[in-house]
Amino acid sequence: MSVNILISYIILGFTLAAPIGPVNSARLDKGIKNGFWHAWIVGVGSMMADGIFMLLVYLGMVHFLGIPIVQIFLWLFGGFILIYSGFESIKNANTITLSYSRNKEPLYKCFLTGFILSITSPLSILFWLGIYGSVLAKTAQTNGTESLLIYSSMIFLGLTFWDLFVAALTTGFRKLLSAKSLIAISIFSGASLVVFGIYFGYQGIDALWG
Repeated sequence: MSVNILISYIILGFTLAAPIGPVNSARLDKGIKNGFWHAWIVGVGSMMADGIFMLLVYLGMVHFLGIPIVQIFLWLFGGFILIYSGFESIKNANTITLSYSRNKEPLYKCFLTGFILSITSPLSILFWLGIYGSVLAKTAQTNGTESLLIYSSMIFLGLTFWDLFVAALTTGFRKLLSAKSLIAISIFSGASLVVFGIYFGYQGIDALWG
């Protein structure tokens, strides 16, 4: 097992987490409002959900997620969570200040935000079923099944590196930007959550009545 291959799987995990979506929008919002640890904890919650998806795919327990009523529930519930989170972010945007002495949101709420956004996101489910499932199949074909757990761990390590990177990035932005800029970014990230939520809700309604 070469080091280069292990590094490539770490990079894969890093890039898998990078696309802008509900979780990264939430990371941005929490990091700007509260700092490094809150952004990082959102990512930890998200990674716990990702780990569950990876485990389900790894164990082959993906057929349950193919049941139409389960998919409809995930679309609708995920849409509700996103819209609620987005409006909360927009409503609380004016509370942002450049002072670190303010009352910060409890870390457990940030963890739950990341976990719920990921575990209820149909896009996350389809993403891990499609991407991670194909990665497992390719790895098993190329290197055998005995190395699947190690390579999966490297992907998860890449997710961890992305979480640390975004948490540090948002903290740096917070120190560099003005209060008005921070409020604008918070409103933008909240609005993006609402847009994702509307999309999820539409997909759920369309599947329900289609």
